[in-house]
Amino acid sequence: MNIQQLRIIREAARCNYNLTEVANTLYTSQSGVSRHIKELEEELNIDLFIRQGKRLINMTEPGLELVVIAERILNEINNIHRLSTIFSNADEGSLVIATTHSQARYILPNIIKSFRVLFPKVHIIINQGSSSEIIAQLLSGEADIGIDNERVDNSSLATYPFYRWHYSIVTPKDHPLTKADKVTLDMLQPLPIITYRQGIFPRKSIDKAFSAIGLAPNISLNVQEPDVIKTYVELGLGIGILGNKMYNPEYDVNLVQLDAKHLFESHVTWLGLKRHKLQRNYIWRFIQLCNQELSLEDIKNHALFDQTHSKMPDYQI
Repeated sequence: MNIQQLRIIREAARCNYNLTEVANTLYTSQSGVSRHIKELEEELNIDLFIRQGKRLINMTEPGLELVVIAERILNEINNIHRLSTIFSNADEGSLVIATTHSQARYILPNIIKSFRVLFPKVHIIINQGSSSEIIAQLLSGEADIGIDNERVDNSSLATYPFYRWHYSIVTPKDHPLTKADKVTLDMLQPLPIITYRQGIFPRKSIDKAFSAIGLAPNISLNVQEPDVIKTYVELGLGIGILGNKMYNPEYDVNLVQLDAKHLFESHVTWLGLKRHKLQRNYIWRFIQLCNQELSLEDIKNHALFDQTHSKMPDYQI
């Protein structure tokens, strides 16, 4: 058994058993990949893959177990390679954050400003993308930290609560809703609503709230980013429903924010990083800056140990 065989087993699972894709990923030949698989199966005396003719279509139970072990071993090998870099330049290097536009625009600026004071020599890279892109970057090692509205159920990732948020309503300054003592869903239903498009995680709780009282929201415009929601509200095309932290009174001077936490369920935004990966100390500190209720010990233990032995404390956020 050798390291290349373990890499092939891991990549086969990631590439949906497409050996051409595995070969391209590992810069080798498809015949070489097939030979390594055959030699490993012969050495272990078990079938690792389910086959249909010569084509691999799935993994056997021992094959799935081997993927987990291979992932752990390859992570540790990568950690060994990282040792000298980490300990010779403890406060230098790069921090790659994969997140959405909303987090990068509204939530992270002050945190990054504080982080730069502590670690001025760290080069920060922010990769903006969708939830699936954030997860892929974390699993591949392209990103150090991921931030998203939806908690990822993946045993290879450790997740931490970042902050709790709820929905708010934004309207032009002279809108009749601004004179209401308390906004209700009945008041909102006839109005043209500008909000997140279907498929973006927070959107479903808006539909759920209306559905619970037998109404359907009058969604006139579906968009992806809160900046766009506010732009069209300013034009008078409807009222906006968006996360309460996506409104800034200093800049959104033509809009009024109305509380809607009594109308829709609240949500938690999550931080995530890859488990069992040797991290520079400034990455732990960045997570602590995001949620100062978390201790460095809790943050490290949750990432370095198996999920079943590293439950996060229930913090009030």
